[in-house]
Amino acid sequence: MMDTQAGIEWIIDMLRKDQSPGGSWGYPFETGISTDAYMIILLRTLEIKDEDLIKGLTKRILSRQEKNGAWKLFYDEGDGNLTATVEAYYALLYSGYYQNEDTRLRSAKNFILANGGLEESGMYTKIMLALTGQYKWPPFSPLPIEVVLLPMNFPINFYSFSSFGRANLAPIMILADNKFVMKTDRSPDLSPLYLQRNEIGQWTRSNEYQSLHSFIEEGVKNLLGLPEQLHQLAIERGKKYMLDRIEPDGTFLSYFSSTFLMIFALLSLGYKKTDPVITKAVAGIQSMKCEIDGLPHMQYTTANFWNTALIGFALQNAGVSPKDPVVVKANRYILERQHHKFGDWVVHNPNTMPGGWGFSDVNTILPDVDDTTAALRSIARMVPNELPAWERGITWALSMQNDDGGWPAFEKDANSKLLQFLPIEKAEFLLADPSCADLTGRTLEFFGQYTNLPKGHTAIKRGEHWLLKNQEKDGSWYGRWGICYLYGTWAALTGLLAAGVAKDHSSIQKAADWVRAIQNKDGGWGESCHSDRRKTYVPLKASTLTHTAWALDSLITASDKPSPEIRKGITYLLSSLEKDDWTTDYPKGQGMAGGFYIHYHSYRYIFPLLALSHYKKKFGS
Repeated sequence: MMDTQAGIEWIIDMLRKDQSPGGSWGYPFETGISTDAYMIILLRTLEIKDEDLIKGLTKRILSRQEKNGAWKLFYDEGDGNLTATVEAYYALLYSGYYQNEDTRLRSAKNFILANGGLEESGMYTKIMLALTGQYKWPPFSPLPIEVVLLPMNFPINFYSFSSFGRANLAPIMILADNKFVMKTDRSPDLSPLYLQRNEIGQWTRSNEYQSLHSFIEEGVKNLLGLPEQLHQLAIERGKKYMLDRIEPDGTFLSYFSSTFLMIFALLSLGYKKTDPVITKAVAGIQSMKCEIDGLPHMQYTTANFWNTALIGFALQNAGVSPKDPVVVKANRYILERQHHKFGDWVVHNPNTMPGGWGFSDVNTILPDVDDTTAALRSIARMVPNELPAWERGITWALSMQNDDGGWPAFEKDANSKLLQFLPIEKAEFLLADPSCADLTGRTLEFFGQYTNLPKGHTAIKRGEHWLLKNQEKDGSWYGRWGICYLYGTWAALTGLLAAGVAKDHSSIQKAADWVRAIQNKDGGWGESCHSDRRKTYVPLKASTLTHTAWALDSLITASDKPSPEIRKGITYLLSSLEKDDWTTDYPKGQGMAGGFYIHYHSYRYIFPLLALSHYKKKFGS
């Protein structure tokens, strides 16, 4: 086992080695096999020949297949994930390199049929199946396209949804309105995957939704204009919404899913496959390809900026000088990517100038609170040389506080309670952008540790109140963007302490007791992805580097001396730094509970480095 300083130096050496010439870190943003499958389906549907990529993606998909023929989203999911298996099966068939008779495809088919057939696959998969001719569009759209015309003062309107929700809903509403289908001579036949032989997919129509739908329709009727004119105006506005948010690389807000859907939505509106907007969008998502274990993976977006902001800060926190070339290059990269344009955030936050940062390498109009405070932590030691960038970033982050006192990710006060009644799967993750413990905690930690904002400042006290009010009964907090209660508790606890809450406060003690109580026998911590869907802590029954680092950092911050739990955790961390097994590949981020998980390849270095550095600074060993 290494000693603490040796462990810190080992991680620093790894990070130095992996930095790109441009100053960033391109560690993969890995999200299972769905994007790989969709890329094959997109290329085949558009009849774009990229055989090397298609072959590589099929190999990667097959390398992730379980012995029972299924695909999983995470290691302990169970027998498999039906939706992921449908997507993999379809892509492998459509590639043309594998046939129905292939043993692996037969096993996948058996799993699909044994678990409900295509009818039980996820809603977004059904949309993809419908637009490529494998599933009939439902007789009604979950939302009429005219929603884009509803005024801001209407109780539910297009800007009631989160920016991520709008990015996916705009093309979905156009596609559903047109009931667009695009097949090719190579399209496989998925009809054997239906159990009921009934291809009409229904979105749930609850009584509450029927009332809400009627309410929306009534709002549309009150708009001035003839129905047909309004309908065409809504289509045009939906199209303009997409085109106005294309990033420099051609993608729609740098997301794979929204770009994929936009391509088909534009085709449904008469665009040719050879139109420059289409070809650039395809090239944009192709450019998000990375390599993992020698095989290509289509990233959902790039995590270069997020990686770099976190690593730049972590290195300096570990004692690397701000003048060291590795930090200088990282901070130059960060400063070059501060936003200067107004994005959709300005709709609910109209009195602030741009100044935030976004998640991906190419974001120019989609900043978020977490990336902004991460960037500010990294450049903090450059003030006053970069005072204008610093002040703009702080002003923007502070202005994004929700009315309830917490902080969201992308947009202020985009959390309408009416959204829960829409028949849209995972609506709380797709459509809402509420205050959450991880973002509120991390924002408080930044303001408390890196600015001279008084502890009694109204924003600090409101954020503190939100966290104390939203603590779980067991002492934990739910983290929206990580897995899950360990993530939320780490962020909330460190944030409250930075905001000036005393260590002996009952909420702090309760949180620390909870962290100590769930420590594994080997000294580490681990949490299952099942936690997010069940909305309660579910142990992984194995320890991971990242979960252990979050737990340790929580206890280190809340303790005056190194307790036995902290010492055991440090021992686990130091003895596991070079570990490489399923626990290091296990997702530590979530995008959509039960449907979309993220393995950040950078986290195995970032958070252990922070925990070890904080331990050494505080306890000197």
